[in-house]
Amino acid sequence: MKARTHWDVICTVEDLVPDSGIAVWTKDGPVAVFYLPHRLPALFAISHTDPFSGSNVLARGITGDVEGEPVVASPLYKQHFSLRSGVCLEDDSIQVQTYPVLLDGNRILLELPVSASQAA
Repeated sequence: MKARTHWDVICTVEDLVPDSGIAVWTKDGPVAVFYLPHRLPALFAISHTDPFSGSNVLARGITGDVEGEPVVASPLYKQHFSLRSGVCLEDDSIQVQTYPVLLDGNRILLELPVSASQAA
């Protein structure tokens, strides 16, 4: 059975920085949202927390491409995380959470799990 989810407005298009990330706070914790305007899809969302350091820094990482895979390099230890799957390219046993993200007019929406308190 699939967990219940809902779509939250997290920012607007004007808040995004091309080829970079921004950090947003959600009920699920900090999320890094990346806008890569020369790719399709152009929006990606992953956990903002670097699993190697525990610090909330991934939105500040450098975006790029490794063999066709859109990635962000952690600003601390330089591991690359796939923006599609969240998998660390240097250690595939490590993965960050990914989130469905979409553009709705001028709004950026993120699909988040419904907490037990929200469902009641």
